[in-house]
Amino acid sequence: MTKPISILKFFELFPDNDACLKHLMETRYGNPVDCPKCGKHSKFHKRKNRPAYECQWCSHQISPMSGTPFERSSTPLVKWFYAIYLFTTSRHGVPAKELQRQLSVTYKTAWRMGHEIRKYMAIVDGDDNLSGHVEVDETYLGGKRPGPRGRGQAHKTAIFGMLARSGDVMTRIVPNVKTKTLRPIIKENIDQGSTISSDEWCAYKTLKSHGYEHGTVIHANSEYVKGIHHTNSIEGFWSQLKRSIRGTHVHVSKKYLANYLGEFEYRYNMRANPSLMFDRLLASF
Repeated sequence: MTKPISILKFFELFPDNDACLKHLMETRYGNPVDCPKCGKHSKFHKRKNRPAYECQWCSHQISPMSGTPFERSSTPLVKWFYAIYLFTTSRHGVPAKELQRQLSVTYKTAWRMGHEIRKYMAIVDGDDNLSGHVEVDETYLGGKRPGPRGRGQAHKTAIFGMLARSGDVMTRIVPNVKTKTLRPIIKENIDQGSTISSDEWCAYKTLKSHGYEHGTVIHANSEYVKGIHHTNSIEGFWSQLKRSIRGTHVHVSKKYLANYLGEFEYRYNMRANPSLMFDRLLASF
């Protein structure tokens, strides 16, 4: 495992907007590149006073920011790159107030930048099917949790999670944790033949009849490990998610919760290669 680049290295690589724009141009199109207008192999040159590159033969212009979160933003590109750097070097996320302070932008701008980056992290992370040994569990965010395990409470947001041991995690915001809600998600995202570990919640009782090897630990009886079966990994992910939200963001509304889940999924799924988190986001443009 290698560490992410240092802040000094970041500003050495991206000292200004032109350096960031050049990186986008070379990442997305290459340079030289066959001009889409005249067809000639051309070295595109940066236009003065415009975030665009121009063909040396026909003056056709390419805007490297087109189709990216930066396209219609008046915020300097180097601030966007630095915000992405902060997101990929933090364990617990970056609040809008911190972006506001470090980037010297308004709170509204910082808030919007944060959510655009979170959405993009979720897109880059993707959702490949899980296989092997997968732990499944449900949790709740927001409000108090009265009643046994708080299931079905109106003031809480239900989240269903699937985590492949030594692999990726995948989450879904769900309206409830009933069998008819969770079973289709499991069948769609976990390959048949996989081994599934869960707690005793009734929604998981029929998994064997749907092509899965299924084992249960009964938390109500203080049973947390039974042979190869436990849900410690997915519960560890829930704990980190909740600690980060409480400590960094204080509160997350249901409307934007999916963005935060996408961010933490990306960070967890890249845990073995933290040095690649920043490069992967920039390269994916």
